[in-house]
Amino acid sequence: MTNQKKSKNHVPARLNLLFFAVFILFSALILRLGMVQIVKGEDFTRDLESTANQKTMLDAPRGLMYDRNGSIVVDNEGELSLYYTQPPRPSEQEKLKVAERLTNFIELDTKSITERDLKDYWILTRREQALEKVTVEERRELDNTEEYQLTLDRITEDDLSEISKDEKQILAIKREMDRGFSLTPQRIKQGLTKEEAHAIMEHLAELPGIEVSADAKRKYVYGDTFKMFFGRTGAIPKESLDYYLSRGYERSDNVGNSYLEQQYEQALRGQKAIVENITSRGSVIGTSLNRLGQRGNDLVLTIDMELQQQVDDILRREVEKSRGAYLRDPAAYIVMLDPKTGEVLAMSGYEGNDFDHLGVVNKAFVMGSAIKGATVLAGYHSGVVSPGTIIHDSPIQLPGTPIKRSVRNWGNINDITALEVSSNVYMFQIAMRMAGYNYSTKCCWNDLPGAYMEFRNYLNQFGLGVETGIDIPSEAIGYNGGVQMGGNLLDLAIGQFDTYTPLQLAQYVATIANDGYRMKPQLVKEIREPGPSKEELGRVINQFQPTVLNRVQMNDAHIKQVQRGFRQVIVGSRGTGRQFADKPYQVAGKTGTAQVGANNNGNNQTFVAYAPYDDPKVAIAVVVPYVNKNSNATISRNILGATMDAFFELQEKRQNPSINLPSEDDEIED
Repeated sequence: MTNQKKSKNHVPARLNLLFFAVFILFSALILRLGMVQIVKGEDFTRDLESTANQKTMLDAPRGLMYDRNGSIVVDNEGELSLYYTQPPRPSEQEKLKVAERLTNFIELDTKSITERDLKDYWILTRREQALEKVTVEERRELDNTEEYQLTLDRITEDDLSEISKDEKQILAIKREMDRGFSLTPQRIKQGLTKEEAHAIMEHLAELPGIEVSADAKRKYVYGDTFKMFFGRTGAIPKESLDYYLSRGYERSDNVGNSYLEQQYEQALRGQKAIVENITSRGSVIGTSLNRLGQRGNDLVLTIDMELQQQVDDILRREVEKSRGAYLRDPAAYIVMLDPKTGEVLAMSGYEGNDFDHLGVVNKAFVMGSAIKGATVLAGYHSGVVSPGTIIHDSPIQLPGTPIKRSVRNWGNINDITALEVSSNVYMFQIAMRMAGYNYSTKCCWNDLPGAYMEFRNYLNQFGLGVETGIDIPSEAIGYNGGVQMGGNLLDLAIGQFDTYTPLQLAQYVATIANDGYRMKPQLVKEIREPGPSKEELGRVINQFQPTVLNRVQMNDAHIKQVQRGFRQVIVGSRGTGRQFADKPYQVAGKTGTAQVGANNNGNNQTFVAYAPYDDPKVAIAVVVPYVNKNSNATISRNILGATMDAFFELQEKRQNPSINLPSEDDEIED
């Protein structure tokens, strides 16, 4: 009995112990829930509210460029770049540590560091010294911004001299890091070497926010051929930052900074991929891809790269062959246009020992007799001469002006012969008559300023002295000599006063070839979507139609008369370009020489031409500056002949592929 009672007493005791344990656990749980709800509730609510989705945009490759025949001329190739993504609340000291560590792996150019950059860095790294720049009394009277500005003002050159070369490297890197926004990748360095990339990736754990990513850079398939006109890409210029930011660009984006890359930036720019980062308390806890990136649109150029290469070779060969004939560094420039559409077929320049393609649009010269076609047409339209007008060619003596003459006294000549033999006197008479000056009575310059204005207005209609309208961001327009003495008006009429660019000269002769219609020079034919592959062109988005800028005021009969004069220059018995009379493609054109040099001991050789005469396919301007006039060099003629041959031989080859033409390595005869 006793044992049974003891056994029964043990059961309630154990149950009580179990109930007590459950009570303790339940009380702890309630206490914990209370803590979470009451004490920590606000913290967790803030954490929940701080969780956010933030979109990041990743670069996409730029569009490609093709020549008129569909050959890729500007491609993209992969490279590695260094990026930094700063957290929502970045610490300046932490960023400084990352920058310092990166100096062990990369080196940046420090030339762009400004004095303000140095001062900011000095304050950041020398806090005690910076505090001493402002007194306690001054600090009481200033807000934070005013205090910082006063500190900046009081930093001396001696203070800045403390910053070492190594510190400037740290500053250069941090400067790039500072350009970015929160959770947006900022490019620190483009084009990492494999060694740099490997070293950085081995130490990523010590470099918060740093990553190495695939990037793309421009590849020029034909080397330096026409490369200057393709333009450059690079960081957004400081003066254009607001413009690009307002159009959705990031500070770290690369953009076109010159020529075609800049002109067609909006077309070439790729569509970035959009990645959504889910962040909580400054840390990324998840990502999702919202939009795939896409390469930018492609450009189809008007340039024929095979022709361009041949033109480059011809120019280099002729300049090098005639080095001793120049007064200055040897140079030559050429522009080839389709006169009916304005499309640029080839443009080249060679100066010194290298190509200077941009010289055709940004360098200007006196062009000499090549512009006389415009002078004769100005005479027709102003009514001072008419087709068939005969003028006696003999030396002209104006008061206070040296004797002005043609290369020889031609006697009585008409307008066609004046162009054929390149009479200066005929053009002088046109200029004098337009100014109301009667040479036989030596009276009087009725309206000299008005004559200059009227004459330049005629020249401008052909593109001489005004922008040609070519599709690049900027071009030179030459030098306008203003209003001078009467003798200078005569010089203007023979191309010896104002200056023009080779492109302007080409537009002028193309306008005459095109029956008086001045076409806008065009470098881009089409903008296309990216194709299925690089070898296949995509859908046309924009096709640039030929644009007529103006039609010269002269009537058709007058333009035809000058065209006949240009043909006579080539086929006439006294024509200055008669060495091209037997060419099968029927050239029309005008030669020119302009006196240059301190003692007029040099000439700018020029030659404008188009062919075929009855159905022009190409218009060419050649400019060869500062040739010693005693050298007997015929550089401009050699260049014109060789490039004309190259153009028509290429046409023939493409129409009849079975024809074997000389290879690029073969010598091209003049």
